[in-house]
Amino acid sequence: MNFSIKFYIENTWLYAINCLNAISPTYATKILHYRTTKDFLNLKKPVTFNEKLQWLKLYWDDPLISICADKYEIYNYVKLNGNPKILNNLLSVYDSADQIIWEELPKKFALKCTHGSGYNIVTNNKSELNQLEVIEKLNKWMKEKFGRYSLEPHYDKIKPRIILEEYIESSQGILPIDYKIYCFNGVAKLVLICSERENDIKLDCFDLEWNRLSIMNKKYESNIEIKRPDCFDEMIQHANLLAKPFPFVRVDFYDKDGLVILGEMTFTPAANMDVDYTDYGQKYLGDLLTLPKKI
Repeated sequence: MNFSIKFYIENTWLYAINCLNAISPTYATKILHYRTTKDFLNLKKPVTFNEKLQWLKLYWDDPLISICADKYEIYNYVKLNGNPKILNNLLSVYDSADQIIWEELPKKFALKCTHGSGYNIVTNNKSELNQLEVIEKLNKWMKEKFGRYSLEPHYDKIKPRIILEEYIESSQGILPIDYKIYCFNGVAKLVLICSERENDIKLDCFDLEWNRLSIMNKKYESNIEIKRPDCFDEMIQHANLLAKPFPFVRVDFYDKDGLVILGEMTFTPAANMDVDYTDYGQKYLGDLLTLPKKI
């Protein structure tokens, strides 16, 4: 399909689904959910993981979600409700990409917009980046309403900013493994491990006793043995502290040579439309979540 035609169709669709969302978030979510997953969304008696997360998005709106999803405000949340030692080094914060002084940036860094997912520029050598392209990309992201793309409204309650964080790497000079801890009703229950991040990323799930959980498509599983990190118990302790107020949250950590570093807190993984879990996995995860009363 011609790129310009495809672009027009996608933008028309985006406009239409957001117009519907302004009238009925429930119907808009049902339509988007079916378009993405080919599954009909049951909100009256939600059973699967996706269904229960969509129910939470629609009927359990706590302002604290936007605070913790904000890549800048989460620093304050952790200082008040967790242990500040797990925070990465925050080097600077900007209201605009034009405030960034390129010459003052370290050789290795991570620039992130605070109001969405995937708005990241991470490099271990800034000389390989095109400065003008980076600034242009950041300015584009800063103008976007990320929550409009997949109907995740908590992102659009976040003030757009850019943070500069220290580059995280292991002593071998590689990106550390990402441990995504799933917390249900304030308690950690399992971990999704993202490894081989430099190449074709692999995804492996384990319970807290380090038994493998076959809940995802096997094509994502790593062929390399995934060992339990020495700091795993510490990760669980931090996750439980941060997850207390929430029916569901995924708390992400990095293991930097035994040092636990918080990545982010995520409330709508894959915009609540994850197609990588098996039917069994969707049911397994759904059973772990007890929905609260509507608020």
